[in-house]
Amino acid sequence: MSEICHTYSQQLMGTTVSLQLFVENLPAVSAVFQTIQALETRLTVNRNHSEVMSINHAAGSQPVVVSKLVFDLIRQAKQASLLPHSCFNFAIGPLVKLWKIGFNGHNVPPAEEIAQRLTLANPELIKLNEKNHTVFLTRTGMEIDLGAIAKGYIADITKLVLASYGIHQAIINCGGNVLTIGSSPLSSNQQWHIGLKRPFAAADSLLGILHVQNKSVVTSGIYERYFILNEKLYHHIIDPQSGYPLDNELQSVTIISDNSLTGDIYSTILYGLGVERGLKELEKHQYMGAIFVTKDKKIIIKSNQHFEFKSLADDYQICSYELN
Repeated sequence: MSEICHTYSQQLMGTTVSLQLFVENLPAVSAVFQTIQALETRLTVNRNHSEVMSINHAAGSQPVVVSKLVFDLIRQAKQASLLPHSCFNFAIGPLVKLWKIGFNGHNVPPAEEIAQRLTLANPELIKLNEKNHTVFLTRTGMEIDLGAIAKGYIADITKLVLASYGIHQAIINCGGNVLTIGSSPLSSNQQWHIGLKRPFAAADSLLGILHVQNKSVVTSGIYERYFILNEKLYHHIIDPQSGYPLDNELQSVTIISDNSLTGDIYSTILYGLGVERGLKELEKHQYMGAIFVTKDKKIIIKSNQHFEFKSLADDYQICSYELN
């Protein structure tokens, strides 16, 4: 196996998607980017036409038949949205569109508009028909938004594409969703070195380095898309119970898991739960690890048999946390 790293990148899904391989295989690279582009075309809500937008356009009027691929992802998104105390909500579209955070939104919407949109952000009102692969938003104005799950799903599909070309050592980075495939040929212990971004700092400023092998690394944080108004920060992770950005002790949660879809779902869920309840939830999922980063500059690590973490930030303190 050559230790020369070949890096390829394209602007897709509103971000930079990069691929690192250790063999030169341009047909595989082409297949990866074509697959991502095709999936984005089906799943996006940032264009007027896609399979997901066809569902949204028919809200309140009729069920819409979608492909098996899109139906399966929507089914998984609904299951995650209905978990107890889950702040993951694929029906959050009306609130995302109202706040526009990350899309030139810099103001707090009127409380009555938030309350009205909240009534539409109910995943139980979305009806799925397994037999016919139909999705029905039962109330006018409802909108599915798969933004919190699509990158992870696409990263996992990309791994399958690479496997079909016999490639089993690579890194896929879908705008922060990092999926490591196999072992690294670049380090003596065969682990990949993944940087954990320092909150509210330059893109190349790191909180620390994760050492992983054949794992996904996904972070949900408040420092990528936000605005500040009257000295208060409003970020893009919306609480489906209140309709406002979640406000707790956390700056970010990073999930280390076997696949990126799981990382997408649980980074959002654990961020919403906060440190104590998040750690309790992790007790049920021994296959996952997590790093909680708090606003008072503490780093809390759970289930570190899945990874090693080396801190690079002297002003952040790695702490243990005793559950009550």
